[in-house]
Amino acid sequence: MEEKVLNLLEKMYVEMHGMKVEMQDMKIEMHEMKANMATKQDLSKVEQRVGRLEQNLVVLENKVDTNHKALFDGYKQTYEKLNILEEKIDRIDQKVEKHDVEIRVIKGAQ
Repeated sequence: MEEKVLNLLEKMYVEMHGMKVEMQDMKIEMHEMKANMATKQDLSKVEQRVGRLEQNLVVLENKVDTNHKALFDGYKQTYEKLNILEEKIDRIDQKVEKHDVEIRVIKGAQ
């Protein structure tokens, strides 16, 4: 009977020792996890950086909007000038055709 008790105690010791080793491993893993977790300071720094990025984004959007308007105005002016030049060329073309007809009439009369 003593032998059974000793065997049972030995099994309990082996199991408890295994549990102790597993608990130590878990403790190590928890310390590693804690070391990898972000602190409040880290999160605060990230929030500050995000805030600065948002401000920079707003500034860029304003610049893009302003430049977009300026580019559109330039395009509009170029288009208007092109129309004016086309009208002048059309008038010159009509005059050249008229002069060409007049020259043919004059040459034909001689």
